[in-house]
Order: sequence, then C-alpha cells, then structure tokens
Amino acid sequence: MNQLDQLKQYTTVVADTGNFKQLAQFTPRDATTNPSLILKAVQQADYAPLLAETVAAHRQQPLGDIVDEVLVRFGQEILKVVPGRVSTEVDARLSFDTACTIARGRRIIALYERAGIGRDRVLIKVAATWEGIQAAKALEHEGIHCNLTLLFAFCQAVACGEAGITLISPFVGRIYDWYKKQAGASWDEAAMAGVNDPGVKSVSQIYTYYKHFGIETEVMGASFRNIGQINALAGCDLLTISPDLLAQLQAGTEPVTRRLDPAAAKSASVHAVTYNEADFRYALNEDAMATEKLAEGIRGFAADAIKLDKMIEELRK
Repeated sequence: MNQLDQLKQYTTVVADTGNFKQLAQFTPRDATTNPSLILKAVQQADYAPLLAETVAAHRQQPLGDIVDEVLVRFGQEILKVVPGRVSTEVDARLSFDTACTIARGRRIIALYERAGIGRDRVLIKVAATWEGIQAAKALEHEGIHCNLTLLFAFCQAVACGEAGITLISPFVGRIYDWYKKQAGASWDEAAMAGVNDPGVKSVSQIYTYYKHFGIETEVMGASFRNIGQINALAGCDLLTISPDLLAQLQAGTEPVTRRLDPAAAKSASVHAVTYNEADFRYALNEDAMATEKLAEGIRGFAADAIKLDKMIEELRK
C-alpha cells in the first residue's frame, strides 16, 4: 500500500483545499476550506466562472451575504465529491465578536440547508479566540457543529473541549515555523523532526489529554509542512492535508505506523486543568508562540477576506 492508504487505516484523511476538482483522486472523507484557499481557487480559470455566476445571481444583496453565498457554493461543490463534511469559515474579522460570529454561523448553515444540505455535513469554522469559543459553544447548543481553527496553545484546546466543540484544528506547520525561526542558525532539522517536531508534540499532547479524560471533541491536525509531520501523527482522529502533500503520500511506499493511540492515552499520566476567561487569556498571553501565530493567522485570513470582497465588488458593478 502507498503511504496515503496506510495512513487511512489509522486516521480519517481530510483534504485542505478549495480546489474541488482535485479531490476525487485522493478520496478524502472530508474537506476543509478557509478564506485564503477560496481566494486562491477563484483566481484560477477553472473556478472564476463559478464566482462570477454566484455574484451575478446575488448582486443586489449586501456584500457579506454574497461572500457567504460564494463560500457555500464552493462547499456544495466539494460535498458532491467527498462523502463526509466540509468546513466553511466565518469571516476572520469577526474573531473577537461573539454575537456576530453566532449570526454568521447561523446564516451559513441556513444557506446550506436551503440548498438541501443537512447540518451534519457542515462544520462552521471559527478562530479559537475566547470570543470564538463562546460563539461556537452557543452554536453547538443549537445543533450547529463547529471546527475551531488557528489553534496553537494547549489552553485553547482545553477550553474547546470544555465548551463541547465538535472538532479542533491545531496548526502543526505554523508552530514548527515559529520555533524554527526563533532558533535561527541553531535549528537542527533532523533532531527536531518526527515526534520531536514542536507542532507534532503539541497535537500529541492535546490528543492524549482528550482521550485520557474522555473528551469527545475530535482532534484534526492541520497546516503541515512535510509528510514526516503527517506520519508522526498517524492515529490522530483526523488530519487535513494539502493536495501537494496528499500526492506525496500517494507516491510513497515507506511503512506508516500508528503513533497516537487512545489506549496509550488512557494510561498516560495527565492532570486535569480548567480555564475561565481570565485564566485562558493569561495562559494564552504566557505562550508567545501561540499569541503571535493566532494574531498573525487572523490578520492573514482577514487580509484575504478583504481581497475576496474587492473581487466580488468588481464583479457586481
């Protein structure tokens, strides 16, 4: 078996792309999108007509509504290819506004349901700020399932578990990037690879904590830089992987062994922690990597959301 097929024995494989025409060859169960991936897709000739068609059909609506129509249209196309779920992201500019995040999540779900797609096939993607976690908690109580993204710190994962969130996406590659940049010339790539990779270690810690205490929130490793990081997390609930890395896994034949196991997590020595708002904010502040990467991620997604807004504004003139 190739490495992708081996990985699927232990982990649910998810495609991290807005390019739905690439999906079938990798047969993922789910797919994830974000503003940057959608922006990248609509700039390609294959997808530009889909954007233009959607904007033309809704040109009289407010800009924010048209954006959601575009995101949901891509989600609909993706769900024609994958048998499971698609993650559709709330505007990153709402990351610190609980009420507006709830409203946007409800609107996205309503658009999917109007298209005949049940809410069990959609995850509303929200940044794992304190406000985002509280918004997702409220949405979950309404039966709207959420994927908490831009997750870098253990406190974010604990708070999501306590809030009853369906799924979290810890960002392996961005954690790795931060520590590599901090180390500079002293970084030893070989020594910090595999299970020693700081991003891999972060996801492993979260997985162990959740399984040890029976927390039902699913862990989906995200943002990978190489297949070594992916293989080091074989056994994680889900892994969302870019098409380029999916292709590398499909071409590889080296053995893939299970690294994360719920039975091992159950027997691990783990201490329970809990966070109120003040504790959460302090713990996040104490983690320089998480603080910087969360802020950077929100800024990056917001910038791409603005670019998509401008494209839509031009099309509806």
